[in-house]
Amino acid sequence: MINDEYSVSLSSVAREQGLAVLHAAKDFGSARVRTADVNRPALQLAGFYDYFDPKRLQLIGRVESTYLMSLPEGERREALERFMRFDLCAIILCHGIDEIPELMEFAVKYDRTIMSTSEDTSTFMADLISMLRNAMAPRVTLHGVLVEVYGEGLLITGDSGVGKSETALELIKRGHRLIADDAVEIRRISRETLIGKAPALIRYYMELRGIGVINARHIFGVGAVKPETGVDLVVNFELWDDEKTYDRLGLETEHTSILGVDLPSYTVPVRPGRNLAVILELAAMNNRQKKMGYNAAEALAREHDALVDSGKDF
Repeated sequence: MINDEYSVSLSSVAREQGLAVLHAAKDFGSARVRTADVNRPALQLAGFYDYFDPKRLQLIGRVESTYLMSLPEGERREALERFMRFDLCAIILCHGIDEIPELMEFAVKYDRTIMSTSEDTSTFMADLISMLRNAMAPRVTLHGVLVEVYGEGLLITGDSGVGKSETALELIKRGHRLIADDAVEIRRISRETLIGKAPALIRYYMELRGIGVINARHIFGVGAVKPETGVDLVVNFELWDDEKTYDRLGLETEHTSILGVDLPSYTVPVRPGRNLAVILELAAMNNRQKKMGYNAAEALAREHDALVDSGKDF
């Protein structure tokens, strides 16, 4: 199921960004940030409030503080009070700026949260936006197994009992890493980047029919697992169907769309005797080669066409 809206608590933003809380509003413990966009309110302090979103975190840097301190006291009080009347999510003072006169007064009067950081405004803003976008990224939970093979994140899908977990177990024994078994939480952190991890409750656990539940980290060590990884390739397992024709050349690349991102995908038929772990290793290496500009199927087709055009025998 896809959720359209995610948020992060204001207190966790303060903790993760190392912010000093100068004044906490009464709802500080329960307040949540619901947009990854932030605002530097220079125009608002100058009196322009068209298109102003008070729900964004408000960052005050040297430009804003210098402007405020250049105003006569009466005008400064008027500008700050007009600004603080809005239901602001929070105000963050950057560059270790000292408390601006009247700011704490209005923070108490209108119950607004004021925090500070010693970081440069631009640097802090970039880090903050990155953190917020990651926390609020669109996400979906899919049934499948996520493993990292030769640096490629492989999402294995298919019906229950088709052999996804057993294949992941063999890959772990071959030196690769497990990220998630059974349920995979996938987030889109940029236009073309998906990150997958396991829900916290089942992280590093695997279910093997006939054996039960195991903890891969405890059995195989910390080198056999990883908290999260990018999702680069989708491999769908299905039981072998003698009536179906399977792709043997790979000239046409199939794709699977997840959260609006098209990922290359393979359909791998499963039947006794097929070494699925080796097949997935080859799939991972082949996908890396394609990303680096080499496609074996296309190279073979070009050589075939060149030989046909030359009139020579095969």
